[in-house]
This record gives sequence, structure tokens and C-alpha cells, in this order.
Amino acid sequence: MDIIEILKAVLFGIVEGITEWLPISSTGHMILLQEFVTLNVSEEFWNMFLVVIQLGAILAVVILFWNKIFPFQFCKKPVVRKDIFILWFKILIACIPAAVIGIAFDDVFDALFYNPWCVAIALIVFGIAFIVIENRNKNTSAKITQLDQITWQTALMIGVFQLIAAVFPGTSRSGATIVGALLIGVSRTVAAEFTFFLAIPVMLGASLLKIMKFGLSFTTAEITILLVGMVVAFVVSVFVIRFLMGYIKKHDFKVFGWYRIILGLAVLAYFAFK
Repeated sequence: MDIIEILKAVLFGIVEGITEWLPISSTGHMILLQEFVTLNVSEEFWNMFLVVIQLGAILAVVILFWNKIFPFQFCKKPVVRKDIFILWFKILIACIPAAVIGIAFDDVFDALFYNPWCVAIALIVFGIAFIVIENRNKNTSAKITQLDQITWQTALMIGVFQLIAAVFPGTSRSGATIVGALLIGVSRTVAAEFTFFLAIPVMLGASLLKIMKFGLSFTTAEITILLVGMVVAFVVSVFVIRFLMGYIKKHDFKVFGWYRIILGLAVLAYFAFK
């Protein structure tokens, strides 16, 4: 096993852990990183790795928010949290648009949109959206400030925005769902938390789909690269999630909007003169 490939996997894990939760597009950054740091793997493995590495990041959410997402408590006697069960049903409702369309057209989207040009355009468009929405909301109060205030209709509307990210890499799954949530009056903190929780079934399903397509015939090198990437993504995600939740209590999302625009323009310039 080449140590260089392991170091590359570490780098991809770091990028995944940072960009999965900041609304700047993890898939977009991974595709762009691949342009400069290429893993010595097959195209089939790369397509699977791009999605499954996110399981490491998802595990960080499960651990950090365990008390908010696990409906069973065992103190003096077992307690079932009905409010958490209801939250999970709303999360599943929000998953429906991306799940249905994603399963039906996964290969089509990969072929049409998984390229640097689409990534750059999506980065810019949603960067502008963040700035416009935050400016619009500057002097208004959020209507939804608690997770239990999210209605079934609100959950479904957020799920529709998540569908945009499922189609266009560079949009950012977290970015699209947060933009959607802000548009319909959800506070930044609740929007971020709901987005984190929504990632759990979405990425589990997407990873299972990719693994089934790839098969279980991993080489030693492939399984090593995948595990290293996932572990690093988990560790980095723990720190990034804590940072983001603290940051948005005092700041808005506009800095991420400007970052997306600058990065998108840089990508367009790079590939225009490549």
C-alpha cells in the first residue's frame, strides 16, 4: 500500500469533514480537489468513495446530537420521547423528494452535472442566494425557533430544496436546505440542526446505493483508503460542527456566500484557461 495514497485519503477526509457541514458544498470541493490531487483508484471506486466517505462525517452528528435524536432514555425506568419520534417522521418526509428522484436518475445526474463547470455555477448561484436572503432577513425575526415548531409542510418544503443539491453538485446539501429553511422563516440554529439530522438517513441511503452499485469486492488498498478517509472526516467534523453552531449564534451566513462566489469565479477562470 502506497503511503502517498493514504496521505491523499487523509487530505480528502479533511476536506470532507470541513465542507460537509459548512454550506459550501462537500461534493463540489471533492470534485475540484480531485483535479489537483488524484487518487490512484478506478473511476468506479472514486464515484463510490465520493459519497461513502460522508458516513464518517455523519457519525459525528450522531454522537454530538445523540440526546436530541435518540428517542429512548434509560434512567430509573425506560422513557420513550414521542417528540423525537415525531421529529424523525418529519425528517423522513423531508427525505422523500431527494430519495425518489435520486434513485430514479442517479446515473443521469452523475453524467450530466458532475463536472467543474456545473460545480462553479452552483457555487456562485447559491452564494448569491445566501447574501440576498440574509440581507432580506436582517431586520426580521424567525418564525420557527425550535425543532418541534417545524411542521410537516415545512419539512417537505425543506426536502424540496435538498433535492436541488441532489441534482447539482456544488449546490451543497447543507447549503440548499439551510437556504430553503431561512426562506420560510426558520432560525439559523434550527435550520442548521435540522439539516444535520436530515443528513443521517439521506447519506446512509446514498451510501448504501453506491456500495450496492460498486459491489463488495474491495481490494486491500481500496478499503484502506475508504476507512482512512471516513475516520479523518469524522474527527474533523466533530470540530467543524461545534464551530459552526457557535458561529451562527452571533453571525449570519453571508461570509459563506461570499466564499462560494469567489471560489466559483476562481474555478471558472481556472478551467477557462486550462
